[in-house]
Amino acid sequence: MNTTETEKKEVVTTKAVESSGVKTFSRNKNFKKNSRRPRGNDKPRSEFDQKIINIRRVTRVVKGGRRFSFSVAMVIGDRKGRVGVGLGKATDTALAIEKAIRDARKNMITVKTDKNFSIPHEVKAKYSASIVELRPAPGRGIVVGSSVRDVVELAGIKDISSKLLSRSKNKTNNAKAAVKAFASIR
Repeated sequence: MNTTETEKKEVVTTKAVESSGVKTFSRNKNFKKNSRRPRGNDKPRSEFDQKIINIRRVTRVVKGGRRFSFSVAMVIGDRKGRVGVGLGKATDTALAIEKAIRDARKNMITVKTDKNFSIPHEVKAKYSASIVELRPAPGRGIVVGSSVRDVVELAGIKDISSKLLSRSKNKTNNAKAAVKAFASIR
């Protein structure tokens, strides 16, 4: 089939469509998309889900006044047994989030689970002043509070119970204590 036959077919189809009352728009075959403009769907999807635990604006007092920066604590995990907690600090929240993700990937652990996506035995861990106790709870679902819940969900555990034994309300330390407890599973 040569080019004249294809042009005739295009003309016939456009006439048929125009006679039916539907407006058509001709397409420029030499049209080139702007390759410099980033596309939203071109970005590769990360294999890890992420949740922000805490964002704080912190201040450093210097000779000229106050300098503001941001501190971000973040949990990342693949919901298949890998989870990590990271902390990032920068003058902009977007940069702080990137640094937190990088730190969480660096501190990632693999959680040992049984066939029911629960933990095999009870564990207890302390990080700073935070003490977390994790217990297997077959058939009960996720009975966990605070930032420990984010760690448990992103680790992919389905049946677990948890208790914060300390009175610490520090979300970052509670999450790090949960990761430390998961790492201590035999």
